[in-house]
Amino acid sequence: MSRSQDLAAKVIFAAMQILKENGGELPGKEVIAQVEQKVDFDQWAKEKYEKTGYIRWQSILHFHTIGCIKGGYLIKRKGVWYLTPEGEKALEKGEATFFALTRQAYAEWNKQHQQEPTESIVDHVESEEEQKITLDEAEQVAYEGLKQHVREMNPYEFQELVAALLRGMGYYTPFVAPRGRDGGVDIIAYRDPLGTIPPRIKVQIKHRQDAAAVDEIRNLMGILQQDDVGIFVSSGGFTSDSKTTARQAHVHVELIDFTRFLQLWREFYNKLTDEDKSLLPLYPIYFLAPVE
Repeated sequence: MSRSQDLAAKVIFAAMQILKENGGELPGKEVIAQVEQKVDFDQWAKEKYEKTGYIRWQSILHFHTIGCIKGGYLIKRKGVWYLTPEGEKALEKGEATFFALTRQAYAEWNKQHQQEPTESIVDHVESEEEQKITLDEAEQVAYEGLKQHVREMNPYEFQELVAALLRGMGYYTPFVAPRGRDGGVDIIAYRDPLGTIPPRIKVQIKHRQDAAAVDEIRNLMGILQQDDVGIFVSSGGFTSDSKTTARQAHVHVELIDFTRFLQLWREFYNKLTDEDKSLLPLYPIYFLAPVE
């Protein structure tokens, strides 16, 4: 393999291994940060392209994730990377074989869509003129910016953000816990103004960097009554035990991490009032969609 291909094999295999070690999903930014710690890069790999400022190994990694996606080994959604069962199985074949499989998958996709040959495109990833920000990178930058903005909110501001989302989804929020109140339900929402139409929605919110623990999920489950639905919103995500407990619960408990919250906020943004939009305003930017 060429020097760039050898580097590509190392970084893409390392990235997929990191996903496997982290339960199969991780924000793309964290994957890249861990790859930097896992792989021993030489000076050539760490060089920046003069015109764009992009680091060579990171650009190569982003490029070769396309082959992983086309091969069904990787899914990227809203800044988060997901390792598929097929990807986990392919990892067992080792670095060289796994890389060959991703290249083959990309070559087949190129042929189906009458793109230029794989070797030619691989050469382009080295070209300074071709080092433009990708849709994946742009989405990741936007995601991290929004996440940082929300992280800087205090718990009461985040609570108002969740209430605004529920209103945008068509629910009424007659009860939003006042400042100073500790524990219990943070929001109660209904489908109608008087709360006569079930279900009654009880929302628990945790705004912090660490993941919500299983005991916190069980506490919410414990206060749900007949016709109640529980929603647990955690900006820091959930532990694997928390997710398992919610899936297996005899009551309906919906878990919403930051990625899902942002997805819902964007989906229902146009249905929010101007006042609620101002809590987390979005500005649309349009890119040419990649050929699938």
